[in-house]
Amino acid sequence: MNMKLDPWGSVNIDDYSKLFDEFGILPFEDICSELPDPHRYMRRKIIFGHRSYDLITDAMKNKDPFSVMSGFMPTGGGHLGHKMVMEEIIWHQKMGADAFVGIADREAYSVRGISWEKCRQIGIEDYIVSLIALGFEPNGHIYFQSESDNVKELTFELGSKTNFSELSAIYGFSGETSVSHMTSTLSQSADILQPQLSEYGGPKPTVIPVGADQDPHMRLTRGIAHKMNMFRIEGREDKNKDKYFSVRSKAAPEGALADVAERLPWDTKLFEGHVDVFGADDYSKLLNTVREVEIEYGGYAFVPPASTYHRFMSGLQGGKMSSSVPESIISLKDDPKAAAKKVKRAKTGGRMTLEEQKKLGGDPNNCSAYELLMFHLVEDDKELEEIYDECVCGKRMCGTCKALAAELMTEFLTEHQEKRELAKDRLDDYGL
Repeated sequence: MNMKLDPWGSVNIDDYSKLFDEFGILPFEDICSELPDPHRYMRRKIIFGHRSYDLITDAMKNKDPFSVMSGFMPTGGGHLGHKMVMEEIIWHQKMGADAFVGIADREAYSVRGISWEKCRQIGIEDYIVSLIALGFEPNGHIYFQSESDNVKELTFELGSKTNFSELSAIYGFSGETSVSHMTSTLSQSADILQPQLSEYGGPKPTVIPVGADQDPHMRLTRGIAHKMNMFRIEGREDKNKDKYFSVRSKAAPEGALADVAERLPWDTKLFEGHVDVFGADDYSKLLNTVREVEIEYGGYAFVPPASTYHRFMSGLQGGKMSSSVPESIISLKDDPKAAAKKVKRAKTGGRMTLEEQKKLGGDPNNCSAYELLMFHLVEDDKELEEIYDECVCGKRMCGTCKALAAELMTEFLTEHQEKRELAKDRLDDYGL
């Protein structure tokens, strides 16, 4: 298929299941049952895929530290698509994650030419204020890339493990791509790995909730995380088929492997470049020991980041949702009455005539009004199921759904904008 995902372009994915084979993304529904209180996006398969999310579910079960991180490029107003990511961050924060939100002003400056002043204005007014209004707690971390020494310094270090050929293969960069644009991809990787720095507790599972178009950033970062680490652990078999582990040095300083061997409680044999471990019955202890040694020798011992992927909302008029087409989106700052009018003009999955609708039923799977209810406006799954069933059997007319969606949207935006005003007075609590 050779699908190309572009984080800065307009991506339309018709069949999300193809991403499983093309990019190795795993179905989220296989792991959703392990969550104690899954978000509605998870229950309704709006979040359809993941990478390594089992690390997050294990951390939740075992009450181990984990993080959530995502960000926003400040190039325009926040809308319902951005609200999806905000909700996912906040849900993970409530589940116990240390939450990080980055405003990608370096990316906006290099890719879109937005001034630093404008980036800060948009970042605060359109994204951070809404994030706080939706429930982001002040024990989380909100920052701008350009103001974070951690991100800037880590970006430089990550660059030593990355080359143009790799970036070109992942993003399609050419000789016309600016150096700043290329560097901005490493800033994204630094954002993603920052929660694992020692000042935030060191290596831990970190989940990045994103749309599928952002997967190139995840593939790049997971690869760099592996490259940055001093060691790798391999499972092996000897000639008698007995299993053992081999801790291999990639660029570990002199003495680091000997320290690994000395600290392990099992039989070890030290070679040049690796140490073999026999009879290890606790992989977590082995892994943690190797990470402790790496950190003591100045490394990071990064855990490759996990990720979740959600479906895109369609535009209110069908097709793609685009900020450049105001009628296709609901902005979080839209006048509630104006937003309700947009909803009432939205494309539905209804039939040409009332008679056909009653006879054949509607098609909620191709209805923007139903999509608003499913993604944002109806929390109760049973209520949503009743709306769906009434539509497909011809009992519910499109006007009824539009009226309900318009009413609920008015209520949401009115309440949200009241909370936004309160959030503006709390920016100091978040270090802004």
